[in-house]
Parts: sequence; structure tokens; C-alpha cells
Amino acid sequence: MLPASDPEEVIPSDGLLDACQAARVILSRVGDKWSVMIVMALRAGPRRFNDIKRAIGAISQRMLTLTLRSMERDGLVTRTVFPTTPPRVEYELTPLGHSLRLPVEALGQWAVANEAEITQAQMRYDAQG
Repeated sequence: MLPASDPEEVIPSDGLLDACQAARVILSRVGDKWSVMIVMALRAGPRRFNDIKRAIGAISQRMLTLTLRSMERDGLVTRTVFPTTPPRVEYELTPLGHSLRLPVEALGQWAVANEAEITQAQMRYDAQG
């Protein structure tokens, strides 16, 4: 949202709030930790399911499957089955999925840069309780 010139002034709803509400569903999907980890795991190119699972680490097979399916449904990931025995399946970011890389990487850099300050704030807050 754009800041108001006066901090006490309320920004009138001109469709911006409606746009934020619409974006909320998409942001909750692409902003969850597993989707972010999958984007980072696939940033260099296609990978097989178990390669993705090893790269991420703590994700369960079921959660990885569900997240990949959701990302495929949203057009962020493609799933390619190769006709071999046994079938080989690879996942890859689509152009839309690649467009998510920069915001995800920027958010990750912000988190790393501010980790100490956030930890200190949490400690101050917890000490008050």
C-alpha cells in the first residue's frame, strides 16, 4: 500500500485493498515455506522428485507431492514423464515459476541480513512476557 502523507490519515479504498485481497490467495500459495524451497531447488534446472526431496531435506514425501501438484496447477512448475522403464519424472520451473525467483531470492537475502535484529527483537519481547 502507498503511505499516506499524514500518518493519521486513512487511505481511501480505491481498489487497492480489493487487489490486495485478491493477491492474498496467490501469496499464501507461493509464500509458504515449501513452495519457496522448491523454487530455490529448481532454480538451476529440472530435477527428479527424490533430488528435490534431498535438496530440501525436512519435507515429507506427501507434502512434497502436494506442493508440487499445487505449483503445477498454478502454472509455476511443469512435470514431464519420460517413457522409460521405470518411468522417469522431472519437475522444472515454468517461465512464470522463474519469474518468482527474484522476489524469493530478495526475501531470502532480507531475512539473512535482518536475522540478528529480528532475534534481538524476539528476545526483548519474550523477556517482557
